[in-house]
Formats: sequence, C-alpha cells, structure tokens
Amino acid sequence: MVAATTGLLGLSSTRRAAVLALVVCALALTVAVPLRNYVAQRQELSAVSEQQRALAAEVDSLTRQRAQLSDPEQVAAEARSRLGYVRPGEVPYIVQLPPSAATAPAVDPLAQEPWYRRLWRDVSEGPR
Repeated sequence: MVAATTGLLGLSSTRRAAVLALVVCALALTVAVPLRNYVAQRQELSAVSEQQRALAAEVDSLTRQRAQLSDPEQVAAEARSRLGYVRPGEVPYIVQLPPSAATAPAVDPLAQEPWYRRLWRDVSEGPR
C-alpha cells in the first residue's frame, strides 16, 4: 500500500523541501561569485575613474604652467626670484636682518657642552 503523503514524482513533502532547498542553495552559489566580481569591478572602476580625474587635473595644471614658462619674461622672473639672477648692469643687494628676540632660538648653555660631559652628568646624577 502506498502512503498518502507521496506527491509529485513519488517524493514526500520533506524530501521535496530538501530538494528545493538544495536547488536554491545551488542557485545562490551560482549567482554569488559573479555578483561579487561585479561589485569588486564596479569599485575598481570608480577608483580608477577618480584617479583619472585627478591625473587630468594635474595635466591641466602642468599645461598651464608650461604655457606660462614659454613666456621669456616669466622665465626671467622665475630665475630672478628662485635663483637670484640679475640682469647685466644691475647690482644685487641681499638684505639680512638681525634675528629678533622672538625669532632667535633660545640657546641652552647645557647644549653647548660636549656630549661626553652631558652623558657623564646624566649618569652621575641618576634618574630625576
């Protein structure tokens, strides 16, 4: 006598649920790897696009700088300011102001003694 719980294809409801769960798991695993690859590639694409935008901005900046440096007057101004060049017949002056008390570094008298004396003093005094 056949049990009344057998249904489609002669499987019980528990076995049908197990087969359905197995099929769903197989489909999920089949979709998971390509989906992970898709998400990773999208993230990589956005990072590369951002890097491309940054490089394009740098190229624009360097192109403007090259255009500025093609002007001989700009080159002369850069040479004068950066390198201290002067034109023939000009007299260069360098103004050196004495250091003020606010900008002058405080001189530690202990820092002027030799290293071996500082070491001996630190060893002989012990921990503070």
